[in-house]
Amino acid sequence: MTGPGLFVLRGVRRALGTVAARVYLTGCALLLGWALVAASEGSMAIVVPIFASLPAGLVLLLVLPEGDTTFLLSIVLGTLINAVVIGWCARALRRGSNPDTAS
Repeated sequence: MTGPGLFVLRGVRRALGTVAARVYLTGCALLLGWALVAASEGSMAIVVPIFASLPAGLVLLLVLPEGDTTFLLSIVLGTLINAVVIGWCARALRRGSNPDTAS
């Protein structure tokens, strides 16, 4: 694979490799696991991972068709999208006024 597709995948991999993105992904995974266990008891705990994946998770929740698997898919994809954005922001802040596009 060559061209712009490889460039985008490399950027996503770098963004998800930052500490901030990994901490966010870990926290959201723990919240989702807790919510799935707590929701089996009839509580409204499943809304917590939706709030953690805002705004991308909510947009996907409204766009995707209704169902249990699409509900979980919207949370997971929203979390991944947010983690990429967090990673890109962390990399940009770390670079500061030194724009080094090669790293």
